[in-house]
Amino acid sequence: MAAQAAHWAAISLASVTPSLAWPSDSRITRFSPWPDKSAIRAAIYRADLDTVRSDFWGVHQVVVASLPTLRFDSNGRHERLLDAPAWDMVIVDEAHHLNAEENSGKTLGLELLEKLNAAGKVESCVLFTGTPHRGKAFGFWSLMSLLDSDLFGPRRNEGAMLQALPRYLIRNAKQKAVDMKGRRLFMPVQQFPEVFTYSDEEETFYELLSSFILAGKAYASSLGRLEGGQVILVLIALQKLASSSIAAVLAALDTRQRRLAALAAQSREELATDLGEQESEELAQAIDAWLKSERKARIQLMEDEGRHLGELIAAGRAVKSETRISRVLEVIQLRFSEEPVLLFTEYKRTQALIVSALMRVFGSDSVGFMNGDNRLDAVMLPDGTSRTLSARREDVCDAFNAGRIRFLVSTEAGGEGIDLQERCSALVHVDLPWNPMRLHQRVGRLNRYGQQRPVRVVSLRNPDTVEALIWGKLEEKLNSIMRALGSAMDEPEDLMQLVLGMSGSNTFDDLFAGAVGLRKDRIADWFDQKAGTFGGESAIKTVQELVGHASSFDLSDLKEVPPLDLRDLLPFFENALFHNRRRPKVEGLSLSFRTPDEWLTSPAIKRSYENIQFDRTKGAHEGDLMGVGHPVIGKALDQATKLQGSFCIASGLEEPLLVFAVMDRVSDSTRQARRVLAGIAGWDGSMRVLRDWQVLKAVNEIDTRSETLAPAPEDSRRGPWLASASQLADRALHDLALPFERPECREIALLWPR
Repeated sequence: MAAQAAHWAAISLASVTPSLAWPSDSRITRFSPWPDKSAIRAAIYRADLDTVRSDFWGVHQVVVASLPTLRFDSNGRHERLLDAPAWDMVIVDEAHHLNAEENSGKTLGLELLEKLNAAGKVESCVLFTGTPHRGKAFGFWSLMSLLDSDLFGPRRNEGAMLQALPRYLIRNAKQKAVDMKGRRLFMPVQQFPEVFTYSDEEETFYELLSSFILAGKAYASSLGRLEGGQVILVLIALQKLASSSIAAVLAALDTRQRRLAALAAQSREELATDLGEQESEELAQAIDAWLKSERKARIQLMEDEGRHLGELIAAGRAVKSETRISRVLEVIQLRFSEEPVLLFTEYKRTQALIVSALMRVFGSDSVGFMNGDNRLDAVMLPDGTSRTLSARREDVCDAFNAGRIRFLVSTEAGGEGIDLQERCSALVHVDLPWNPMRLHQRVGRLNRYGQQRPVRVVSLRNPDTVEALIWGKLEEKLNSIMRALGSAMDEPEDLMQLVLGMSGSNTFDDLFAGAVGLRKDRIADWFDQKAGTFGGESAIKTVQELVGHASSFDLSDLKEVPPLDLRDLLPFFENALFHNRRRPKVEGLSLSFRTPDEWLTSPAIKRSYENIQFDRTKGAHEGDLMGVGHPVIGKALDQATKLQGSFCIASGLEEPLLVFAVMDRVSDSTRQARRVLAGIAGWDGSMRVLRDWQVLKAVNEIDTRSETLAPAPEDSRRGPWLASASQLADRALHDLALPFERPECREIALLWPR
C-alpha cells in the first residue's frame, strides 16, 4: 500500500459517501410562482436569455422557472422547450393553478404541462399544492391526469380513480407533521382577538358610508345587469376599504369625486356640441328630447352623487386619528414588548398609517414595509414631514430576519413567497380580509418549518360593525363544518384550508356586502339563509373522499436514514481546500476562501466566497448555504474521486478503520454498477461493521492539519488485524442487507491510529 497524507485519505473517503442529492447529470425543472425562493442550485429562467442561439433549455441541467411567465408561448419559447432533451423530473409548485373548467377550458399552464407530457419530455412529475381539490371534480381529475393520463381524467370512472389515488396523492396535515425523531414540526397557532370602538367622528362617517352604499344599491337595481353589476363592484370595493381604515376609503372617495366632476363637465360639453351640429330643426328637436331625458338625467345623478361624496369626504377628514391604529400600538406594547412583530393589512393607505404610527413611537429605523410595487406614499415621519418611501421586498425581508428592524408591515401582495419565521412569532391582523383563506396565508409567513415557538396571532375588529358581526357568524359556521368533518373521520384534523379552498371569493363578498343596512337582530337569520349551502354535504363528501383516499408519510418511521447534515460535509470541503493549497477562514460552521484555480472552469463558480454556511439553521442574511449540488462542492467531489489514498497513519483515530466498498457484480437497468461504502473498526475481539455514515463520522474526527508525508512506521499488529477485518467484511454482506444480486467487497483504504 502506498503511503498518503491523512487529509488525502479523508478527502477520498468523504467523496464516496452517498448523498441524498440527485446526480450532477440529472435534468430537473421546477415551475414556481417564486423562482428565486428555491434552495436548489439552479439556473433561474429569464426570457431574455432564452433565444434560438442560446439553447437555454439544452445547456442548463437544473432550471427554476416562473410558471406565470413560462405559460405564454412568447417568441417560440415552447418550441425550444419541447425540442430540448427530456427532463428527469418536473416539479410544479402551487399546482392548483394548473386548472381546467368544464365550460371555459384549460389554463395555459395546464396546457403547457400536457404538451411536455405528450412530447415525452417528462420522466417523472411532482405537484405541490395545499388545495388540490377546490370543490370542482373536473379540475381535480384534470390535474391528476398530469401524473397518469391512463388512470385519471375528468371523463373517467370516479370510483376507479379514487381507488388508484393513494398511489399518487400524498397528504400530511400540518399539525401532524413530525421529524425523524417523532417531534412535531409545527405548534398550534394561538389566537388573541382584540376589539376597539369607533370614536364619535368615526361612527358618524361609518353611518354616512352605510347610507351611501344602500342608496347606491337602490340605484344599481334600476340599471341593466352589466351597468348595475359595475356599480355594485364599486360599492363593494368602498366597503372593503372602509373595513380597513378611513384613510383607505377616503382616498378612494376623493378620487371618485374628482372623476365624477370631470365626467359631468365633459357630458355638458358633449350635450352642447350634439345640439349645435344638427342639420335640420326637426332632427334637432328629437335629439334634444332624448338627451334631456337620458344624458341630463345622468349628469344630474353624477352631480347628486358628487354632493353626497362631498359630505362623506368632509366627515372622513373630521377624523384626526383612527382608533384602530391606536389599538394596534396598545396591543404591541401589551403583548409583544421588545419582540419583532409582523403586521398585515389589505391596503397601502392603511399600511402608511401603521408605518407612520410605529415610526412615531419606536423610531423611523425600526419599521420596514412590503407591498406589490415596493413604494409607499404619504408616510408621516417622526419630524412631521410626509415622505414617499421605497424599498425592495427582498432587502426588507433580510433586514427583518437579521434583526435590523423590529416591525414589518406587509400587504398580501408583498407577503407572498417569503419566509419570516427566523426570529418572529408574533402577527397582528390590522384588518380582516373578507376571504378567510387570506388569514391562513398571512399566518403561513410565520407558521413555517423552522419556527421554534407557537405563532401568536392578534386580530382586531369593532364589534359594532356589520363586518364584525358577519365575521362572528362565519367563524361559527366554519367551526360547525370542522366538527361535522371531525365526527365523520376516524382521525379528526384541521381541514379548514381545504374547505376554504373549495369556496370562491364571491361567496364571502356576497356575505359581507349583502348585510349592509340590515338590523342587527336580523343578521343571524339572514346569514343562515345565505350561507346554508356553504360547507354543506358536498364539501364534507369531497373532503372525506380526498383525505380518505390519500396516502401519508411519517418521518419518524425512517429509522435507517443517516443522521447526517451539512455540518458533516464541512471537514471534507475544508480538507479539499487544504489539498489545493488554500487556507480558508473558518468561523463556526462558515467558511470564507479563495477558490482554487483548478476549480475555475465554469461561470457559475466565483473566484472567492465569503461567509459560506454549512448550517441549515442560519438565515439567508448570514451567508449562502453550501451543500451537495453547489458547483464548488461538485468540483471538490470530482477531484476527490480521482485521488488514490489507500493507507495512512492518523492522529485523532483511536482504533483501526478498514474502509471497503460493497459492489454488485450485476449492473442495474441503467448499466451502472452500484456500490455502497462500509467499514470495519475496532481492535481484535471488538471489531464491528460500520455503515457509510458511521465511516464518515469516524473520518471527520481525524486531525488532518498537523499531518505531513512520512514513511509509515512498522507495526506487527497491522497484518493480522487486516486479515481479520477482511474476513469480517465478507461475512458482513448478509448483515448489511443490501439489495444486490451478487455482492462483493473491495478494500479502499486502511486508517491506522498513531
